[in-house]
Amino acid sequence: MTPEEVIKFAKENGVKMVDVKFTDLPGSWQHFSIPAHELSEDIFVEGLPFDGSSIRGFQAINESDMLVIPDASTAILDPFTAVPTLSLVCSIAHPRSKEPYSRDPRYIAQKAESYLRSSGIADTAFFGPEAEFYIFDQVRYASTDNKQYAEVDSEEAHWNSGNATYHNGSRSLGHLMNVKGGYFPVAPNDTYQDLRTEMVLKMEELGIQVETQHHEVGAPGQAEIDIRFNTLLKTADAIQLYKYIVKNTARKYGKSVTFMPKPIFGDNGSGMHTHQSLWKDEKPLFFDADGYAGLSQTARYYVGGILTHAPALLAIAAPSTNSYKRLVPGFEAPVNLVFSQGNRSAAVRIPISDNPKAKRIEFRPPDPTANPYLLFSALLMAGLDGIRREIDPGDYGFGPVDRDLYSMTPEELSEISSVPGSLDESLKALENDHAFLLEGGVFTSDLLEKYIEFKREQSDVVRLRPVPIEFSLYYDA
Repeated sequence: MTPEEVIKFAKENGVKMVDVKFTDLPGSWQHFSIPAHELSEDIFVEGLPFDGSSIRGFQAINESDMLVIPDASTAILDPFTAVPTLSLVCSIAHPRSKEPYSRDPRYIAQKAESYLRSSGIADTAFFGPEAEFYIFDQVRYASTDNKQYAEVDSEEAHWNSGNATYHNGSRSLGHLMNVKGGYFPVAPNDTYQDLRTEMVLKMEELGIQVETQHHEVGAPGQAEIDIRFNTLLKTADAIQLYKYIVKNTARKYGKSVTFMPKPIFGDNGSGMHTHQSLWKDEKPLFFDADGYAGLSQTARYYVGGILTHAPALLAIAAPSTNSYKRLVPGFEAPVNLVFSQGNRSAAVRIPISDNPKAKRIEFRPPDPTANPYLLFSALLMAGLDGIRREIDPGDYGFGPVDRDLYSMTPEELSEISSVPGSLDESLKALENDHAFLLEGGVFTSDLLEKYIEFKREQSDVVRLRPVPIEFSLYYDA
């Protein structure tokens, strides 16, 4: 819609409030609202003021005035408000010059798409993320001077097998899932079919095309809803709306959703495997029937760029301390820096398809705590760097590897590089390897420095606190 069409749409739907949403540096939606009578075409140019110093990763207190500039093409009716509310996704700008803000994640995505077109390599990058999440019936946690604990519960979980009733008073009927047993039992074991379906229908109502929904491997309520690929910016916008819909639909039924990568010990973590492909003049660039797994040389170079820069990319793709409790060697986690058409523990998997339009690469280490605007932009920049420098992964020890990685000897595995083992390691890698992100001014040193500073602060918060398992291990030492 154009701004004029948005105003007409608002009047036709009896809109009472206008909610403006934008993304902070870590990747969470923020918002504020104005009455519908304040909606005019001017705000799509002049913007609305807000305090940037109160937003994570944005301005200092002495330069806090900022603007949100709504994007008319993102207009929808918010499905979760009590009164008719128009929702608009915004970009951030400086109040005097109206120049885009360097730390606005959405602006990074816009610049990444422009850089791709200017490169001459391709004109369109498609992204298709597979976000996983857990649905819980109860969540409790605390971190104080004398108390550290977290407790989650699910009516599907095996640990409830001995309970006569659940926490909410309903009776236990025995249809529970064993550890890693969530892929794909039917009802009554899968209790979330209707809930996931409502999430899907709400997404499609608001313009997100869904390909599939299902229970995931994680027994106590893990789920996955896959959305159809789209261009970089549109997919990042869609992931933000996706999270909003999933969390609020669950809350409507007294459930809680988390996108934490590893909320449950001993069961599967939640990832966000990210499919990618490049096109030019409406033609796919990643397919070659004679290439390994149907990959063109351009696609191989793209993979080479991603695997070469993977340690630095992990600071953006797996940006929480909890991320590295999922990325642990020896399990199905995608920790091996190789590419393969079959191995799901490879960092890059090539989905098998003979359709040129479906040929893509899948980067598996990301998880849904990542800021989608920064993640997709960083992956594109790494891939383009690989194409520009002609980094063939086979020349750098990145495979392909089609053997069973679990059957390899320790000596054989020692020849395969792994992703960093902690957030601190990934942040160090990003500090040492980020020139590829600065190409074309897509990322800026200012943004990366603030991002690393913010993530280091989070890491320090975790590192300073004892955790309950340490009492079990060391209390009687």
